[in-house]
Amino acid sequence: MRATFSSVLTQLAVSDPKVLLLTGDHGYALFDEFRKACPSQYINAGIAEQNMVGMAAGLAKLGFKPFVYGLSAFVPVRVVEQIKIDIAHDGLPVTLIGDGAGFVYSHLGTSHQSTEDIACTRSVPNLVVMSPADRFELEACMMLAYRSGCSTYLRMGKADLGDVHSESISEEAVKSPISITKSKISVEEGNRNNRDSSVVIFASGSMVKTAIILANERYPDARVYSLAILKPLDEESVRSLCLGSKAIIVMEEHSIIGGISSAILEACSAIGCPPLLRIGVTDRFSQFCGSYDYLLQEHGLSTDLVGKKIDNFLDEVGRL
Repeated sequence: MRATFSSVLTQLAVSDPKVLLLTGDHGYALFDEFRKACPSQYINAGIAEQNMVGMAAGLAKLGFKPFVYGLSAFVPVRVVEQIKIDIAHDGLPVTLIGDGAGFVYSHLGTSHQSTEDIACTRSVPNLVVMSPADRFELEACMMLAYRSGCSTYLRMGKADLGDVHSESISEEAVKSPISITKSKISVEEGNRNNRDSSVVIFASGSMVKTAIILANERYPDARVYSLAILKPLDEESVRSLCLGSKAIIVMEEHSIIGGISSAILEACSAIGCPPLLRIGVTDRFSQFCGSYDYLLQEHGLSTDLVGKKIDNFLDEVGRL
């Protein structure tokens, strides 16, 4: 996914000299291609993320289209005030890239683990929030952010989980829940009319792959939907899918407070919602450092533990 991000950004910069890349002293090898192709459009702002966001806002007011890159623990979490006042308040065409979301930087501890970035950014007015699941969704989200000219936060999680789609995704498709069945996408499928399943699974980012694995192996009648754009959420589609189902499961490598499950519950608050299982990070920090797989296990987000949670939930739903 990171390689696709670098490649797409380089292509945009080559075709449009107004595209700039600002980085907070990160991503050197990642941006080798960009620096070679567009050296004058690359700015290393150093370890000064607040200043970097302010710089991006000033450049945007001058007509540039800045992409601001940092680790998600720092962009957006460290710079929420600057995002709010400098960028979103005026609706400036700045795209903020938060790399390593969730538990990617597991060994570096709580300071580098980011499980609250969606909650932070969802509450900022005028800010679009994206969380693509693979390189195809990422490319569509990047192009949408570039063409829309909106203030945008794009979240990138684990980079090596592989694709969930087998072909390119249109910019229009990522605006709504993307239907995935047995690892195959139905991009043009009428999401609003899919009422033939008793269980619907909404997932985003890295957890889409987990949802697909479990649906294929254990829940063949469940329908999996990837949410690449979390704000603005396509509430009409979400409500339609929820109302047509017996149970809803939401999976995210993020806190269950203020994340995707919160957005779905908010969308359905006026009409009611079937029983909903929230699978994500509970209200606590990591107890230990370790590998990425270890952190998923500690927080109950490994495939086997998620499967057990779903089994218990569906057993309980069946008794209602």
